Amino acid sequence: MESIRRFRMFYRLRGWLMVPPIAFALFSTRWETENHLLSFGLGGIVFAVGLAVRIWAQTHLHYRLKIKKALTIAGPYQYLRNPIYVGNTLIIASCCLMAEMPWLAALMMLYCAVIYNFVVRHEEARLTRKFGEAYLEYTRRVPRWIPRFGPAAGAHKGLVRKFVAPSVAAEWHNLLLPLLFVIKELIGV
Repeated sequence: MESIRRFRMFYRLRGWLMVPPIAFALFSTRWETENHLLSFGLGGIVFAVGLAVRIWAQTHLHYRLKIKKALTIAGPYQYLRNPIYVGNTLIIASCCLMAEMPWLAALMMLYCAVIYNFVVRHEEARLTRKFGEAYLEYTRRVPRWIPRFGPAAGAHKGLVRKFVAPSVAAEWHNLLLPLLFVIKELIGV
């Protein structure tokens, strides 16, 4: 119970805690590199991977979809426990790359690791209370951050396909982030 209270603030503010560093990347022009291949080439690839991870996770987790939630252990959740936060970290790092600040991308990955570590402690305490031993067994088998690849348990493919379009729709807002940095480059801020 103490873990839930102690880290609740980070959980509740997890999205807002990412705004100041992204705003800095968007409005700052200090220490930029003018390597567009690095900025938009690598940044675009990192963004696409981060978004793909989020959509893949969403097709199994159904976080923003209005359906009954269950313990999710299929899809990316069979390899690591927090693919949404890994996807978020990649998306935020990609924004820093697109802002022409690779140094900030590295800092933001560390920042995300710290913030999401607190967030996950809150979530894990809640999930342990909700799912009990089933969740604890899952935590013993599946690492928190670094994927452990092995034979896929798989989910019913028809069921997953059913959620692809709603999951993409639930994640469309992420496309606004790289658009902001393209606009920044075009207007020369």
